[in-house]
Amino acid sequence: MKRKEKKDLEYNLIIKDIINSEEFQKRKNFSHHGKISVYDHSLSVSKKAYKIAKFFKLDYKSAAIAGLLHDFYEKPWQDDKTKYPFFKQHGFTHAQNALINSQKYYHEYLNETIENAILRHMFPLNIVPPKYKVGWIVTLSDKLVSMEVFKYPSMLLLLLGIKIR
Repeated sequence: MKRKEKKDLEYNLIIKDIINSEEFQKRKNFSHHGKISVYDHSLSVSKKAYKIAKFFKLDYKSAAIAGLLHDFYEKPWQDDKTKYPFFKQHGFTHAQNALINSQKYYHEYLNETIENAILRHMFPLNIVPPKYKVGWIVTLSDKLVSMEVFKYPSMLLLLLGIKIR
């Protein structure tokens, strides 16, 4: 078995139960930003966080799971037609929602490091930074993967969850 295949197998074993669950599969139908689904975005963040954490000999399992669940909110936010005050919009609130939803569906996979990474991944929008190195890695991975939004300038404000009406 080649080294890359072995790494991919290890990563897949870490995430397989979550990614194959019916609830996570629903995220294939949730638009993220631009033309990517929440499922694909989360998978990309998870893979990147896993690789970075593994490179630095950190808790790569927690990084993979936190990356996968960092945007695990309950419904497509673009479908919500409610007009919220600025600091109650998606970009500022979805991390808390993702944590609650993760605890509801995947509590057996969570630990303090993963929960903190999910909750704090929107730093600096959520003001309080991640407590652990894994959280910083997930935050960085999310920002790097989200750079795709620059392909669609009209989507920049949506990156913060701010809807223009």
